[in-house]
Amino acid sequence: MSISDYIFKLLLIGDAPGSKTAFVKRYCFEIFHPHEKLTIGVDFYSRTTMFKGKRVKLQIWEFGGDRKLRFLFSKYCINANGAFFLYDITTQPSLDHLPEWIQIIRENAGDIPIILIGSKLDLYEHRAFAYEEGLLAARKHNLASFLEISSKTGENVNEAFEMMIKMLIERDLQNTIKISNI
Repeated sequence: MSISDYIFKLLLIGDAPGSKTAFVKRYCFEIFHPHEKLTIGVDFYSRTTMFKGKRVKLQIWEFGGDRKLRFLFSKYCINANGAFFLYDITTQPSLDHLPEWIQIIRENAGDIPIILIGSKLDLYEHRAFAYEEGLLAARKHNLASFLEISSKTGENVNEAFEMMIKMLIERDLQNTIKISNI
């Protein structure tokens, strides 16, 4: 049994279909299925990886975008360390509920890093959102970062998780320094 240096609980959210399942399966299993079934309720994934010599275990909770089940989401936010909000760059309404998701996270998990992810970058010729619009949305809502990805090609998928891990480890180190200075 291996011991992890860090264990982080991550939330994967966004309105359906935002390609959340494809994103997490590309990262965890290095696979892509073009016709993933929509997540009903919640799915759980786990991956252990190395980051700068540290063993990091990620517990990834993927939430379906169904508004009828959103009442469950607040309970899963408790003790979360970070979140990804995915939207589809080819579908105009896919960012409409970003403020609602963020509010639920902030109320139940506090000021955790949230990375805005524009998905389906491989379909860039069918964009409904320019890159700058995603960047502006991330800034407007005070999110930790913004990135566009393609689960189909794998472009920026690992980078998104590495970005999150780096933020969380740095945050943990800052909290450790603050506590040791008391």
